[in-house]
Amino acid sequence: MAIRIDIITLFGEMFDGFLSASIVSRAIERGLLEVSRTNPRDFATDSYGTVDDSPFGGGPGMVLMCGPMFDAVRHVRNLATPPGKVVLLSPQGRPFDQRLAGDLARQERLILLAGHYEGFDERIRTNLADMEISVGDYVLSGGEVAAMTIIDAIARLQPGALGKDESIDEESFAAGLLEYPQYTRPREFRGMRVPEVLLNGDHGKIAAWRMEQAELRTMHRRPDLWEKYKRQKAEDEKLENTGES
Repeated sequence: MAIRIDIITLFGEMFDGFLSASIVSRAIERGLLEVSRTNPRDFATDSYGTVDDSPFGGGPGMVLMCGPMFDAVRHVRNLATPPGKVVLLSPQGRPFDQRLAGDLARQERLILLAGHYEGFDERIRTNLADMEISVGDYVLSGGEVAAMTIIDAIARLQPGALGKDESIDEESFAAGLLEYPQYTRPREFRGMRVPEVLLNGDHGKIAAWRMEQAELRTMHRRPDLWEKYKRQKAEDEKLENTGES
């Protein structure tokens, strides 16, 4: 069954190229992913298509108003079933990672709210969104790029979207580690040789080398991930030992 993702965005044209290329396009063509776009301006109550206003209390910038966003979500929910989980894309949200991508990929339907300007009226956050997600600690011009990031990660996890589904398990972050080094032909290039272990055909030794390299790379490049990996590994081993006793 395909997962349906509705994007509520002021700049739907930004998704044209993204949805028509690479793995996302393949997932859509194979009926694994359905993506629809809705512009909240269509639900404005004036002839100017106003969706934002200045903040109470003063301050720079404009804030997205409740009316058009609530009406847009209500409209989108009525387009298909189930009504879907509403995800607000916000720097204040839960950090997006591979585990969360897996959780979202198992949903039947998602509605992504891509903000702009100075953000959303707080009542959208507290009364409309089911969850908030942040794709990183940096400032973007809007939530469209964040939405693309989430859609891409979800598309890759749909069975049949990739050439070989087993490749998902070996990608960076899939097991809490960065991916091991990869090589292809030629065996030697400008004096740089492919590690001999990858050429001997011993799959057991290759698997052990790849795990070792993934651990070393994670430990040196991402100490934060390494600490999480070690904790999870210790917990798993503890559970296994408890089960044996």
